[in-house]
Amino acid sequence: MRLFIIIFLLFAFQGASAQKIGQLITPFEKDNNHTATYEEAIAYYQQLADSSPLVRIVKEGLTDSGKPLHTVIISTKPYTSRSEVKADNDKAVLLINNAIHAGEPCGVDASMMLARELATTHKELLKEVVVVIIPFYNIGGVLNRNSHTRANQNGPASYGFRGNARNYDLNRDFIKCDTENARSFAEIFKKWAPDVFVDNHTSNGADYQYTLTLIPTQSDKLASPMADYMDKVLLPDLYAAMKKTNYEMTPYVYARTTPDEGIRAFLDSPRFSSGYAALYNTFSFMPETHMLKPFADRVRSTHTFLHAMLGHINIHKKAIQLARTNGYLEIQTERKLDIDWVLDPSKHDSILFKGYTAEKIPSKVTGGERLYYNHDKPFEKQIPYFKYYKPTQTVDIPKTYILPQSYRHLADLMRIHGVEVEVMTEDKDIDIEQYKIVDFKTGSAPYEGHYLHSGVEVEKYNTQVQYKKGDFMISTNQVAVQYIVHVLEPQAKDSFFAWNYFDSILQQKEHFSAYVFEDRAWELLQNDASLKAAFEKKKMEDEEFAKNSYQQLDFIYHHSPHYEKTHRVYPVGRMMW
Repeated sequence: MRLFIIIFLLFAFQGASAQKIGQLITPFEKDNNHTATYEEAIAYYQQLADSSPLVRIVKEGLTDSGKPLHTVIISTKPYTSRSEVKADNDKAVLLINNAIHAGEPCGVDASMMLARELATTHKELLKEVVVVIIPFYNIGGVLNRNSHTRANQNGPASYGFRGNARNYDLNRDFIKCDTENARSFAEIFKKWAPDVFVDNHTSNGADYQYTLTLIPTQSDKLASPMADYMDKVLLPDLYAAMKKTNYEMTPYVYARTTPDEGIRAFLDSPRFSSGYAALYNTFSFMPETHMLKPFADRVRSTHTFLHAMLGHINIHKKAIQLARTNGYLEIQTERKLDIDWVLDPSKHDSILFKGYTAEKIPSKVTGGERLYYNHDKPFEKQIPYFKYYKPTQTVDIPKTYILPQSYRHLADLMRIHGVEVEVMTEDKDIDIEQYKIVDFKTGSAPYEGHYLHSGVEVEKYNTQVQYKKGDFMISTNQVAVQYIVHVLEPQAKDSFFAWNYFDSILQQKEHFSAYVFEDRAWELLQNDASLKAAFEKKKMEDEEFAKNSYQQLDFIYHHSPHYEKTHRVYPVGRMMW
């Protein structure tokens, strides 16, 4: 009888808990033009966690706002990391990120509803998946709530701001990690090592009939096993699943001019969340709801997409994980990696697109012409989809990179991103490949706190360097190999060099006084026939150089023993296989 009573009370408690959870209504469900505030959402998740053993809310690292980054873990067992999941039954892990741009809050409210459903009516979606939700990533932006900064957006009544507490766009910070937010995210990503990552957004741009568009990681950047799975299985399944709902989906509308003339795929470099996640062979997506559609539809379409994604992962978990594993093996076997790409305009697909006719009408403001999408003239037709990118820069992956201990801050940053860094225990002469920076371009205006370098040209040469005890050796035989290559190869689009971490090598520290160096320059020319020949050739071929005495002295100085040998020498060594 006692046992019967205990069992009866247990089921009664579970039924009461489920009923209590089911009664948790989100602020959005009470008012579909309202997105939850920071306080409302955290309180809601805490109530869920208090009511269900399937839900836990965890404080993670700090953000620039001073408030902690939270994660909400929803799973059939109380896992605290990917290693625990792997040791148990190796379920897939889905990581969902919200409010990276706090004025684009669709994912905030969609995730709140999803969490409640996973704890009650849709527990079956947890069979093969652990769901980790970041309720708000840009907490500083969420707290900077207003009703005006999204001038082109249809609701909600109030929302957050794009910049974080230090006015950084967090979706440009995943490599450079200027913010506490990015560093905390890297720790979360390392802890959970997700199979699939979804970062929810709202788009600006052209007008069309769809509520939801999708940016997948550009598949030409992926190892072939992952690219094949993405293009042949995952994306077709997601588009088909969404077509069966009220929210048919199309690729992100990155229009050349207007959508009917064609759209192109977005190249997500590692500065972006999905590009960063792809460095770890994670299937990554940015759903982009349309700014002009009602907020209620934007939230519900995001919610529908998350259900479609969970449905696919539950069915195809093993195939997803196999593609990731084989992708890593391919990179390690081939020992080559593409680090930059350009759109290939010679190839394109054709997709059926539902848009509105673009017209030019008189502007009431300027008196000139303005673009107008005529909703009375909808169309459905095939348009070009330029989705193919070709590599413009490929590198041979070295066996090991060597980083001098003077760049300890970079070694520490790489550790945050899951990189294993070995400290040298003795002085050692090592044969390496090294780069000299020959040329580069620098932006004329600040971009996300930096003056970004691009168009980097290098000269590669072999040399021997005496490394010291305490210098860092970074093997590429590890899971983070793509991250390592992308940050340490100076020609990569989002390398540490591109983001100014090595700018001190670009400044010459010693120089000469012209009136003093004149005599030494003459002596050098008399004693070095090859230098003299190069000097005379330069004068003959370059009229400006021939007229500029300082440039001539500088040429001789740069080709003399007096010129500092470390100028523009990239300090990261490459030990080849």
